[in-house]
Amino acid sequence: MVKCDGELFHDHFNSKPHHIPNISDKINHFEVHEGELGSVGTLVEWRLHYEGEERVLKQVIDHIDEEKKRITFKFIGGYFMELYKELSTTLDVEENWISWTFEYEKQNEDVPEPITLLGIVIDLMKDIDSHHHNK
Repeated sequence: MVKCDGELFHDHFNSKPHHIPNISDKINHFEVHEGELGSVGTLVEWRLHYEGEERVLKQVIDHIDEEKKRITFKFIGGYFMELYKELSTTLDVEENWISWTFEYEKQNEDVPEPITLLGIVIDLMKDIDSHHHNK
């Protein structure tokens, strides 16, 4: 449960993700490569600290449901595609509740579960919540 309204989180990831590097030190950079924020099919790139190194994540916005406040990002390139055949994350918000769903298929059985990535997402949610709650 977060202190800020969940819609704020939906808004950040739907139309204002470029603000996130200024809110959290977990994200170094965000860039739109193709399309427009808030639109399915938009290609985006994130750079973040992961296991002591800067990693690049390339995603396509796969699904947006404004009514249910749901956004799905499908990974299409970058570091995590070396580990996973398929990887997508879905953000769902309802009032002050936020949930992230990770769907993935590992490249092989030696690849770890994306627990470290989940930890980064949790820390990122805390940073966004704290940034807005303390204003």
